[in-house]
Amino acid sequence: MAAPKIVSIKESTPELKKLLKHAKPLIAPRLRMLIEMKNHANGISKRDLADRIGVNHNSVQTWRTMYEKGGIDLLCSHKKTGFRPSVFSKEEHSAIEQKLNDPYNGFPGYKELLNWIELEFNKEVKYNTLLKYCIRNFGSKSKVARKSHENKDKEAAEALKKTLV
Repeated sequence: MAAPKIVSIKESTPELKKLLKHAKPLIAPRLRMLIEMKNHANGISKRDLADRIGVNHNSVQTWRTMYEKGGIDLLCSHKKTGFRPSVFSKEEHSAIEQKLNDPYNGFPGYKELLNWIELEFNKEVKYNTLLKYCIRNFGSKSKVARKSHENKDKEAAEALKKTLV
């Protein structure tokens, strides 16, 4: 069996604990690894270290190499950018929102909205993608009656509202 790799940690334990306190969940196991390595001055195997932290041993090996090459700065940085970019641009988003909130020229269902998007923006979008996008961004529901009938007389509706008071 090979001897455990000894990595000299430049930061003190209180410094590492302070960094750990304010670290994001993606970075926290890396800092816990450094604290464990600091506690074992004569070295600790990557498998024992992985068991103590609760991660895969390959991650420990990668993180140790990162620390040796770039120190704490490289170890605490990550390349995750976040979520996938949106299917619709800001202009398309506002056009869809305006169309969904229009009580007189609305759509009876998502199929009609999907057809309108294909005609208006020349964009192929899956039904499920559109459905989830509308629910998430506009709070729409799939089985909802239209807000107003398309042939409804606006003046008659206003007159009715005035006489009800």
